[in-house]
Amino acid sequence: MQKDLIYFAKENNLSPGNKQKTQIKAIENSIFKTRDAKSVYNKTLTKLSENFTFPDTNNFWNFFTFTEDINEIKKRQDFFKTIEKTDNSFLKNLMPLKQSWKPKYGILVVTEDETTLIELKKLNCPVQYLNTQYDVEGLDNYDIIQVIDCEKFTGFLEQLPQTVFLNSLDEVYLERYLELLSKWYENINILSQNQTNSEISAIINELFPLLKLIDEKSQKIITRAEVESAIETINIEIENSLKEMSISGISLFGMMSKGKLPPEIDKIINDTVKKTNLPVQIFHQNIPVTIDEQELDKLIKQQNANLHTSVAEEIKKHSKQLRQIPEKLKSLEYNLILFDFLSGLSNTIKEKEFPEISDELSFKESENLFLNSAQPISFHLTKENRCSILTGANSGGKTTLLEHIIQLITMFQLGLPIKDVKMPIFTDIYYFAKNKGINGKGAFENLLTQMDKIKPGKKTLILADEIESVTEPGVAGKIISATAEFFIEKGCFLVIATHLGQEIQKALPEYARIDGIEAKGLDEYYELIVDHNPVIGKLANSTPELIVEKMANTEKTDYLNFLHNKLKKG
Repeated sequence: MQKDLIYFAKENNLSPGNKQKTQIKAIENSIFKTRDAKSVYNKTLTKLSENFTFPDTNNFWNFFTFTEDINEIKKRQDFFKTIEKTDNSFLKNLMPLKQSWKPKYGILVVTEDETTLIELKKLNCPVQYLNTQYDVEGLDNYDIIQVIDCEKFTGFLEQLPQTVFLNSLDEVYLERYLELLSKWYENINILSQNQTNSEISAIINELFPLLKLIDEKSQKIITRAEVESAIETINIEIENSLKEMSISGISLFGMMSKGKLPPEIDKIINDTVKKTNLPVQIFHQNIPVTIDEQELDKLIKQQNANLHTSVAEEIKKHSKQLRQIPEKLKSLEYNLILFDFLSGLSNTIKEKEFPEISDELSFKESENLFLNSAQPISFHLTKENRCSILTGANSGGKTTLLEHIIQLITMFQLGLPIKDVKMPIFTDIYYFAKNKGINGKGAFENLLTQMDKIKPGKKTLILADEIESVTEPGVAGKIISATAEFFIEKGCFLVIATHLGQEIQKALPEYARIDGIEAKGLDEYYELIVDHNPVIGKLANSTPELIVEKMANTEKTDYLNFLHNKLKKG
């Protein structure tokens, strides 16, 4: 599956360098059939993605299309079993890609072959076609001359120190690969110092040695400024030395008659020049010592040619590795995205056990990802009880339980680990959240229209949250009871959260049960004590009863005490 994920990244051009999430085609044929269900599904994916570094990493969720194939889900589970906890936080230190190197020398590629010329022009590098003697004039002005498919002018080109002979088109302007590599210079160093995975490590180990080709060279280069500074030092030392010596008449006569310096002065000049460690041929050894401009220009040109040629020849030696740089960097990008995905998940998912495919829906001690310090929740639906009429106090957790179920189904479909979970492979999930709009005839008709479009069956799950709010209280209980009966007979699973437990209990359909999220009472400050774990088969106390109890204990008026005692007696 790892190869499939890499292919998915390649096919959709996913990259760690993208500042915004790449827009790709969304998953079709969602099992979540209502807007509310899809909203919780997306909320779950967002929670699972909170430890991802790159925006594009989230796109991997689109790889895991919805499926009812048992083998596909088990294949996903087997893949996620291999995930080991790793740290991806260092990925935040990766730098934006920016070219940091280009050759310090100008390059000209020359050829005598017309076919080769056409191919060279495709590389967008400076090219010159050699046909006549006129074409080779001025070539010595270029820093580097790359030669390919030349016979006629080989002898002339061999005399130029900056000439590099190539064997194939693949070797032409290899510097372009180093320019590309330089964008990753800092990031390769960062990746080499952190633990990733075997695929990334292998790529880094291949690319890291090539970084030396774009490092600044420490080779000694003689500059004109350095020579001019040395001239001043040489002449001062010679002047000081001459002050301390006396010249014989014979030496003076010889110097004046022959125009030649005495040996002792010649020696002083020669020794002083040598102390600079500069080539002696670039100086006129007279008094004062001066620069031999012709020799200095020749030296500077020669050393630059030698340096550039040395760099070019070193690059040529790594031709094979350099040509692989684009492919290696692309592979690095795809593997970094995948590493971020798997590593981020390893820091989000706490469990190591995987859900079981079953004909019932159940979970034990399951913690909701959406909540901090969540209370472990247990719940189940079976063949005998395919429907739960979920009752309880406001803010007790009925809505949270419905969303928890969608969260677990999402993780099950993805193949992620969840502890102590059993469920069918649902193909159609309908969630009707609390109505937040205007109540009345229009809202009620809209709800019935949506219910009428439900595709019922053994793989259908219906979750409804206080749907009684869109119609009259007197008939709402009957409608919910009849709705539950209809879909139970069609083989569906249902969880209906409602405040009409007492009304529905009087006409409870077969294979349905009443469950309750209990408000146990009031604490010492008369605040609700709620156990968010649903009690199977028990009608929960309503919030109004507890509110009356709270006010009776705090206000202690005759009316509130009377009302509390009446409700307490039932």
